[in-house]
Amino acid sequence: MKVRIDEDNCRGHGICCTISPDVFDISDDGYAVALVAEVSASQEESVSTAAARCPERAIILS
Repeated sequence: MKVRIDEDNCRGHGICCTISPDVFDISDDGYAVALVAEVSASQEESVSTAAARCPERAIILS
């Protein structure tokens, strides 16, 4: 699974970082960034949960 953040939609709530801190972080600008482009099988569940709980729907999975 691939993951990326839609920078136009992210508002920096940080929910993704709380749910999956090994995949997401907050940049110096205060917005989420994906630390990896490819999610491992062991990370898929938490990343999917983070995407579902993102209030701005800024996490894009493919």
